[in-house]
Amino acid sequence: MNNIYINKNDIPSEFQPEFLANDFEFIGMDALSKFDEVGKSQAFWQDVLSRFIKNKGAVVGLICIILIISMAIIGPALNSYRADQQITGHESMAPRIPGIENIGVFNGRETLRTSTGGKEINKYADVPDGENLYYWFGSDVLGRDIFTRVWTGTRVSLYIALVAVVVDMLFGMGYGLISGYFGGKVDMIMQRFVEILNGIPNLIIVTLLIIALKPGLLSITIALMITGWIGMSRIARAQILKLKEQEFVLAAKTLGARDFYLIFKEILPNIFGQLLIMSMFSIPNAIFTEAFFAFIGIGIPVPGASLGTLISESFKSLTTHPYMILFPVIILGVLMLSFNLLADGLRDAFDPRMKEM
Repeated sequence: MNNIYINKNDIPSEFQPEFLANDFEFIGMDALSKFDEVGKSQAFWQDVLSRFIKNKGAVVGLICIILIISMAIIGPALNSYRADQQITGHESMAPRIPGIENIGVFNGRETLRTSTGGKEINKYADVPDGENLYYWFGSDVLGRDIFTRVWTGTRVSLYIALVAVVVDMLFGMGYGLISGYFGGKVDMIMQRFVEILNGIPNLIIVTLLIIALKPGLLSITIALMITGWIGMSRIARAQILKLKEQEFVLAAKTLGARDFYLIFKEILPNIFGQLLIMSMFSIPNAIFTEAFFAFIGIGIPVPGASLGTLISESFKSLTTHPYMILFPVIILGVLMLSFNLLADGLRDAFDPRMKEM
């Protein structure tokens, strides 16, 4: 095909374009801002961290957990009382906090409710050297410092939280990954075992363990190890069933990768975020389970302390001395709520699409 060239002078003047000074103008920065901008690329964990920080509820939950852990570590050492120390004459003393007592609250005064009405008393005035005596959360009916016992009991709840995470990650995750990956008869046998185990209530398991062992933290720990991992195993199994037929797994098989290498090196890193989130959601359930067992009398025996045992002991004095149950309930509620907020924030940070579900 021949190229045709036309000289500008051959075009009649009435058909030649004429450009004026105002035909073109600079669009300016305001117009440039309407164009798409390419943001700086971020690593996966940086992206997760930035989304997590934007979630105010999750950040507040994390701060509360850090504060509670700090107080559980240093709280019992902030005064001279021991968790099991009983002082005669210091029974049922209302909270008194130095400095705050001057504004009219936590000053050691309490109102006793009786059938004939209310009576305001201050037991600090009836004990020797009461002016220099302080019980920050008050004392119980046996003369023990509630502040020391609350933070000592919080250690038990945090220990239960740690046990729940370890059991989920070691037993539940491994069991579910192996069951889902191999499938067939292996999966059928393993899932039937899980169904049988899940059909036994935790209360029966703990009761049988108390008969065989002494009541205490060991029996509760073993009960969590027996049944606490079942939920995690099902989540891990469901995740691996979705991924085991993906192209990257088939490619690794073609290159000669073995089964356990595929499970823990290829598949696990792609679902670790979801499993971590589920382990965070299991912590409040484990803490509540321990508190429930302690409340019904099959938890840590006296003089040991946990938040559940403190609530159980203080429940008897709810109508006469409500401050005894107030502080353990607040700490337990804040701890469980904080872990739920943290787990919710981690879920949204790892997978923002889950927020829409």
